[in-house]
Amino acid sequence: MNTPADPRQLAPATQRNREPILDVLLNVLPPTGTILEIASGTGEHAVYFAPFLQPRQWLPSDPNPQLRASIAAWSEDFKSDNLYPPIELDAQMPVWPVEKERFTNLPITAIVNINMIHISPWASCLGLMAGAGRILPVGGILYLYGPYKEDGEHTSPSNAAFDESLQAQNPEWGVRNLEDVIKAAKSENLVLRKTYQMPANNLSVIFERVNGD
Repeated sequence: MNTPADPRQLAPATQRNREPILDVLLNVLPPTGTILEIASGTGEHAVYFAPFLQPRQWLPSDPNPQLRASIAAWSEDFKSDNLYPPIELDAQMPVWPVEKERFTNLPITAIVNINMIHISPWASCLGLMAGAGRILPVGGILYLYGPYKEDGEHTSPSNAAFDESLQAQNPEWGVRNLEDVIKAAKSENLVLRKTYQMPANNLSVIFERVNGD
């Protein structure tokens, strides 16, 4: 796997977290519309979630061409009528492709982002919030999954070690303070609705798009 003949890539954590994440998505996503996944990575989440989330549509995206190839390859193996081909999208873009072109039959009613904001510069989180604020309708949902610090403190020794390893790879990466993420969301008219404790000291964080002042 992940050879020139087989572009599929593997993310081992997907097997561990996909069912708990799906349980939350089924509880919080709007009942209809397109779910835009930002930073879809290997595509393993997309092909697993899409069949369970019908009649919603699932639109994966990633800025990395190798990962888009992986998403497309996994989609060939696990076909679903409501799963669309991956699109090129970087959260830091000032205008996202979905704002200029329609890629699915149904409007975007939710955005899902799994394990991105700690493995990218803070600007990616700000870009994600800005894009969600522009695109989501009032009542639309932004779902985030990953590790967070709370009140400036790590919630487990493993998260502290993970944070250290991330920053060793890139000083712009790192486990974020949940309060900072909430503040960034609020500036884009996204209000925290709920958090869920998840496997391996991660959180599901649910925001709702509200009317601006």
